[in-house]
Amino acid sequence: MKKYLIIGNGVAGTTAAEKIRKNDPHGRITIVTDETIPFYSRIRLPDYVAGITDRQSLIIKEDKWYKDQSIDLKTGITITDIDHVNKQATDQTGNVLEYDSLLIAAGSKSFIPPIEGNTKDNVFALRTFGDAENIAQSIGNARNAVLIGGGLLGLEAAYALIKKGLDVTVVEFFDRLLPRQMDNQGALLLKEMLEELGFKFRLDAKTKEVRGDKAVTGVELESGEVLPADILLFSAGVRSNLDLPIKLGLEIDRGVIVDAHMETSLDGVYAAGDVAQFEEINFCIWPEAQEQGIVAGSNMAGGTEAFEAIVPSNRLKVAGIDLGSAGNIDSEDALENEIEKSDKVYRKLVKKNGELVGCIMLGNTAGFSGVVRQITGK
Repeated sequence: MKKYLIIGNGVAGTTAAEKIRKNDPHGRITIVTDETIPFYSRIRLPDYVAGITDRQSLIIKEDKWYKDQSIDLKTGITITDIDHVNKQATDQTGNVLEYDSLLIAAGSKSFIPPIEGNTKDNVFALRTFGDAENIAQSIGNARNAVLIGGGLLGLEAAYALIKKGLDVTVVEFFDRLLPRQMDNQGALLLKEMLEELGFKFRLDAKTKEVRGDKAVTGVELESGEVLPADILLFSAGVRSNLDLPIKLGLEIDRGVIVDAHMETSLDGVYAAGDVAQFEEINFCIWPEAQEQGIVAGSNMAGGTEAFEAIVPSNRLKVAGIDLGSAGNIDSEDALENEIEKSDKVYRKLVKKNGELVGCIMLGNTAGFSGVVRQITGK
């Protein structure tokens, strides 16, 4: 009986386990995660912070699913060392897990810029369920919050704080919101729509220092302005979790370098999701992680599937506002564009040599899936 060990229970690790089970009905599958709950929806964490959903509602795969699939899920466990010669992984308690095939799907962690004072109390990033719990417990009598960075999850977290009655200011280094998903026109309209919901913004702004003694009391910008803050949230992007890959001696760059089969530089060791880098690309988005998990799981169980780089796409709600973005958004307006714009809607189709290569849909995402299929040629 083959033994499979998966480190990480996000979409990549969970999808891989599901694929392994389909290809190998009898193999022993173990998923280890330092999270305290089973596979859950990370994008709904702001709803938990806002108090409009509970812990159970976040969970995508219930305990029963793991039992039905004969998958041993170990939560609250951190793998501290891996001996690949003997194919053994050791957790923080000293317990040893054996494997024949290993998948590292440890995901990513929030990037906290090296700003003076960034370790004070009530300074957070929102990436895990544990983060959401800490933020929810710290709101208390807080009145002011500052969000540094205008990432998608960060904006949702900021809106959660607004719904809890806090005054929220977003400090963004770039001169527009969501520079990876929006061009200038779309970002301006989004900003106006968010301002109507209570957001305040400081764009093209840099943070100098986090003020306060033990806990944060304010954020000083390089302009000299000081923003009052009882809570500070960072939403400045993510970085791959590379502690274990470095210990293993895997070839890494921004992530663990993998081939089309999701195999790393060590035979029998695979990587997928936010921790993996394929053809110098690591988008750290759900669709990419899901596809990589499928390929990794198949090949761990003897398959020969190959991963093909995807066209980056996102479709979600930002503070209740529908947003979809895919492919080349042509932020410089150098290509052929078809634009529809009103006070609540911005839709842009980007074409190159007559071929659809990208799109932005704000306020109305009807037809988004079909447009993405055209962009990807699928």
